[in-house]
Amino acid sequence: MTWGNRFKLVAGMLVVLLIVAAATLVFNRRQTQVLSSSAQIQAQQYDVGSDYGGLVLETFVEEGDTVLEGQRLFTIESAALRRDIRERLASVQQGRFDKDGTVTVRANVDGTLTAFDVDAGSFAGTGAVMATIDATDSEYVEATFELTTRDFARVPDSAPVELRLPDGTTVTGEVEDFQVETIDGGAVVTARIDSDELLGIVDTELLQPGTPLDATLELRDDGPLADVTAALGDLARRVGL
Repeated sequence: MTWGNRFKLVAGMLVVLLIVAAATLVFNRRQTQVLSSSAQIQAQQYDVGSDYGGLVLETFVEEGDTVLEGQRLFTIESAALRRDIRERLASVQQGRFDKDGTVTVRANVDGTLTAFDVDAGSFAGTGAVMATIDATDSEYVEATFELTTRDFARVPDSAPVELRLPDGTTVTGEVEDFQVETIDGGAVVTARIDSDELLGIVDTELLQPGTPLDATLELRDDGPLADVTAALGDLARRVGL
């Protein structure tokens, strides 16, 4: 065998070894990732109602409006309030209760009015939910993951999650809280994922509560190649890969 052929053989063996090593690391990496079966953007919701029911006199907003805390939503004429004020069971409160029995219902938080079931001339029940507000800067992701018993044991505290948005953009987050249900011997995990990066880009036409996305949960790597995978990952990040 000539030296040229020997060189080609060695080079070929090195290429094969590199390919096998890369494939092994990729396979090992994928064993530490779980794609969500479903995921969507959610927001903290606040219900709006009134301690006194009655006839709706006037509305000041519409569903979909952005409102500020304390902003007027609608007014109610309440015979019950008028009676309680007369009997001194309730007192006139500036901006809320008037002595003529009028109730002014206001927004209890900054946000978007996602439901508004009130019309002038309709009746509003005592304690009934008549509006819902999605609070500003309260968005998070609710995702469901189907895990084996072994994989569930590898979910770390504040587990990192990669969120892939409909336009292909990715942001990072972490599991803030989760609930587990055992089905057919596996763990179905419903997780709340918080992401500061997400808060900066929501409220666009395609990114708002209800928007679906993909969430990839990172599991703890307990395999024999864990240290090697971590080292190569650090190297890749340093060189910008």
